[in-house]
Amino acid sequence: MTKNFKIIVEYDGTHFSGWQRQTDKRTIQGELEKTLSRIMNQDIRITGSGRTDSGVHAFGQIANFHAETGMDAYMIKKAVNSMIKDPIVIRECHVVDDAFHAQYGAVSKEYHYYILNREDPSAIGALFQWHIRQPLDIGLMNQCCQTIMGVHDFRSFENTGSPRSTTIREVIFSEIRQLEENRLVFIIRANGFLKYMVRNLMGTIVLAGQKKISIQKFKDILEARDRTKAGPTAPPHGLFLKQVHYF
Repeated sequence: MTKNFKIIVEYDGTHFSGWQRQTDKRTIQGELEKTLSRIMNQDIRITGSGRTDSGVHAFGQIANFHAETGMDAYMIKKAVNSMIKDPIVIRECHVVDDAFHAQYGAVSKEYHYYILNREDPSAIGALFQWHIRQPLDIGLMNQCCQTIMGVHDFRSFENTGSPRSTTIREVIFSEIRQLEENRLVFIIRANGFLKYMVRNLMGTIVLAGQKKISIQKFKDILEARDRTKAGPTAPPHGLFLKQVHYF
């Protein structure tokens, strides 16, 4: 009997070429498919909620796959986690309705971007946060976060090659939070994201935090619908896919 399995995946994307399967590069999807295919002795193809780019991490990537097997979901999770030698972990595995589709069923996604804001770099965790030496004004950064709330055309924050029919997205939540001393997190939840959108937003919001651009300038960049007007792309290693939401 063929079953539809939903998995929640956590991974360190440092040494991977992103989520999506590629014939000549190591990817998260590719490694999971190889491991699942060996365990179940059949060709397994996984559908993810969406791509994460090279070097980007995830706490809660959602994927699903169909398999003809008598194994229960818990045993599949245990088998994958014991066999896979990469920093990839299946946190949950469940049998779901056959109609569940990890990509098409998603209604919103939440990303977290971490910043270490102090003069000295970090000896521990450097691969999971962007080190910025210059002091950042969190109040100004949060004014930028308020500016992008709601429905906007985010073309100014899109890199070329984005698979989309429109550049309009709805941002449901956006905030910069102070964590422990000198550590910040940018939290953003939206109904969809363009290629590099979070990292391009982060790079531009940091300019405001450094007082290199004004809040009015940030608004002008958003309204310009022109990528050349926005700031640099923030490095990938600070970015995490936190969770994917479904109805």
